[in-house]
Amino acid sequence: MYQPEDSAQAPAAPTAVLTGLGSWLPPHEITNDELCAHLDTSDTWIRERIGISVRRRADPKTATGDLAAEAGARALRSAGVTRADAVILATTTPDHPCPATAPAVAARLGLGDVAAFDVAAGCSGFLYATTIAAGLIRSGTAGRVLVIGAETMSAVIDPEDRSTAPIFGDGAGAAVLEAGRPGQAGAIGKVVWGSDGARSDAIVIPVGGSRNRDGRDAAPPSERHVRMRGNEVLRHAVRRMTAAATQAAEAAGWALEDVDRLIVHQANARISAGVSAALGIPPERVPSNIATVGNTAAASIPLLLADAAAQGALHDGHRVLLVAFGSGLAWAATTLVWPAGLRVEI
Repeated sequence: MYQPEDSAQAPAAPTAVLTGLGSWLPPHEITNDELCAHLDTSDTWIRERIGISVRRRADPKTATGDLAAEAGARALRSAGVTRADAVILATTTPDHPCPATAPAVAARLGLGDVAAFDVAAGCSGFLYATTIAAGLIRSGTAGRVLVIGAETMSAVIDPEDRSTAPIFGDGAGAAVLEAGRPGQAGAIGKVVWGSDGARSDAIVIPVGGSRNRDGRDAAPPSERHVRMRGNEVLRHAVRRMTAAATQAAEAAGWALEDVDRLIVHQANARISAGVSAALGIPPERVPSNIATVGNTAAASIPLLLADAAAQGALHDGHRVLLVAFGSGLAWAATTLVWPAGLRVEI
């Protein structure tokens, strides 16, 4: 007769642990005044309503894969390693509709014939990719995974669209996750995630995929760019991120007042403020870099983590709550305790 293994004697499954973190931003900055020269808006309106002063733009010869490879290389150096068993790239702006961008990034990093694929979950993409990486590690399929969030949003933004042009920026951030022990500092906690596809057209690029292929050649240029219903997105973002963050903290056994740092996807300063207020986490515990990089979509969370660590806002043992929301509509939240000795490369 089959006898189930005594769970008390069975070894615990490995847990994904953060061991490296890197970021890369294109050097060219676009100020609000530059945008206002051809948009019906003002520097004051952008700063007060969105919270952005400048954002980065990649030059036309620089693609998402270029940004991803640079951030990935920095994350590997941060972790002190040269190999990974898989590469997962979260992006809304791949180099090509086909193939995925991740395999080319893995090749550029000299990682050989490793598994590599893209994840399209909008601004929640990095946390989605992290969840997949944690599953690969827990199952024993991979011992080390390079997770990258990279975007060249300038490629899909209408420069004449007042509702999107001031918001988005380009950039990339990456993390190395390795097999470790449950409860170890840096271990990725339970992920709370979901989506609301009934509202997927709230953030959308109307043509370019298989849905509107009959009319895509005749479609006006505006149909090839991101369209967003900002007020609707703001309303759902605050509600969904608040709920997901609360559940993730509960899963970690944390009271919200015990959270040391809240890392919120940098979509809009008002959204971040709304989430922190709803959670009762004071502003001084909520790092932000939206003023200097804008909304970098899937790159937002790793860029903010790297920036906060470099600025000394993340200390060993800090309880960190991460949450994101974006197109899809998709959201995700998780937790980790900041590990000692993590060398961030930015």
